[in-house]
Amino acid sequence: MTVRTAELLMAIMMGIFSIYLMVKSNELPVGWIKGSGPGGGTWPFWLSAIMLISCCGILFNWFRKHGPVASSTKTYIQAHVLMDVGAVAASLIVTVALFSFIGIYGALPLFLMFYLRFLGRHTWWLSGTLSILIPVVIFYFFEITLKIILPKGITEPLFLPLYKMFF
Repeated sequence: MTVRTAELLMAIMMGIFSIYLMVKSNELPVGWIKGSGPGGGTWPFWLSAIMLISCCGILFNWFRKHGPVASSTKTYIQAHVLMDVGAVAASLIVTVALFSFIGIYGALPLFLMFYLRFLGRHTWWLSGTLSILIPVVIFYFFEITLKIILPKGITEPLFLPLYKMFF
């Protein structure tokens, strides 16, 4: 598959997805609700509309063969790159599968360590530091600041002292 073909397929798929999101957004009010503000579907509807317009622009350039991507006959993805993408995709699937068992704060450090140390080939120090710091920041941002409780799985008892401190 060439880069040109991949761009065409992606523009078509994203355009169809945009239309789907626009239809789903219309299940909520899209316009202005007097005394309340914009309806719940306004933001997703208009973002999807902008995405659809962008897809139309990509298709327009594709048909005219305008731009380096729209006229490229290079191979879209090579085998070694596909292996790297496959490793990331597989590790993300495993990470999401672990969310319900060991929770986000257990699965995320494992993913970060794997990604940074083994795929990114960063030092143990950097990988370990980021694997600990990022989940801590996410915890404080979502759980404490936004009051959005994320799944913790079997690690939930470890968070009870933190909840007592902040709530």
